[in-house]
Amino acid sequence: MSKIYTFTKEERLCNKKLIDGLFHNGSSFLCYPFKVSWQVVDQHQVFPAQVLFSVSKKRYKRAVDRNLIKRRIREAYRLHKQQYLYALCIEKDKKIIFSIGYIGKEIADYALIGKKMLKVLTLLSEQIAK
Repeated sequence: MSKIYTFTKEERLCNKKLIDGLFHNGSSFLCYPFKVSWQVVDQHQVFPAQVLFSVSKKRYKRAVDRNLIKRRIREAYRLHKQQYLYALCIEKDKKIIFSIGYIGKEIADYALIGKKMLKVLTLLSEQIAK
């Protein structure tokens, strides 16, 4: 298996200052059942994109449900990031940070999440290209 289908610690957005800056200064768009906030950064990163996944504790009280949704989102992202996002970021020589928040009312199956993730990554790459 090749290395492009991995999702390592360096690809996860963990820096509190970057996260605060993302939610205060970043742009966002909705693609139901996801809300995406993104920002181009100048900071040196190993990977072209860093991502944060979140599921509302208010809407999904049980950690089992939140973890299931995050696992499905991470898997869909891991499989499609190279094709839709990384190629454009490398070509444009941009580094981005973004968050994908799940705002759906019920737990979606993996097929729907995968299909919507493709749409999210396509919309994000279009916005980065502008």
